[in-house]
Amino acid sequence: MKPLFIAGPCVIESFEVLDEVAATLKRISIAYNIDVYFKASFDKANRTSIHSYRGVGMERGLQMLADVKARHGLKLLTDIHESHQAAPVGEVADAVQIPAFLCRQTDLLVAAARTGLPVNIKKAQFLSGLDMQYPVEKCREAGASDVWLTERGNTFGYNNLVVDFRNIPDMKQFTSRVIMDCTHSVQRPGAAGGKTGGNREYVPAMALAARAFGATGYFFEVHPNPEKALSDGPNMLFLRDFERVVKSLI
Repeated sequence: MKPLFIAGPCVIESFEVLDEVAATLKRISIAYNIDVYFKASFDKANRTSIHSYRGVGMERGLQMLADVKARHGLKLLTDIHESHQAAPVGEVADAVQIPAFLCRQTDLLVAAARTGLPVNIKKAQFLSGLDMQYPVEKCREAGASDVWLTERGNTFGYNNLVVDFRNIPDMKQFTSRVIMDCTHSVQRPGAAGGKTGGNREYVPAMALAARAFGATGYFFEVHPNPEKALSDGPNMLFLRDFERVVKSLI
């Protein structure tokens, strides 16, 4: 199976950032003949602090994503947090993502499945790979024809995650498209004084380890300057480093 790449900034900050990232992703997709979905969130509903930046909202965010799609010809993936968001997202995006904390929410999974688009379900930090059989079944029984699963690590004590790469072959029992979230898996949740920290230096190795365990897709949050990003900066990959990581994987 040809590997799938999902990449983009964590949250929509401005059209300028979206445009810069999308232009780079498009160039790389052509140079290496890879399938790339552009990802950015219009709302980050699960930020650590109420004072943290959440995004531009659904209506404006979907318009900005549609503009990126028209300008660069990239497929789009974005996440939903509430059932009512599924239908309008389905009119713009090419795949719908279910956040890890919400992967057991039946109504959300059903609404995503009914868009008719691929549904990417991120494995919760508190579940095993084998537990993901049931979210997949919910989506398929609601009519989804294509369901993906994404590994993103498990909670390990306080403010830390650990990746059990056995989850990848375990989840491949339920779907052939199992994606490694190479950037969220190096997060330090809530460990940076009211926000999430992270260790981006481990991102390339996370990707290579996932490949060894049979991953068929890779998820990266990338940004021109993660040090100034408004969300998830410590674990995001510098945009300038993304091409080198892609080369290592293909």
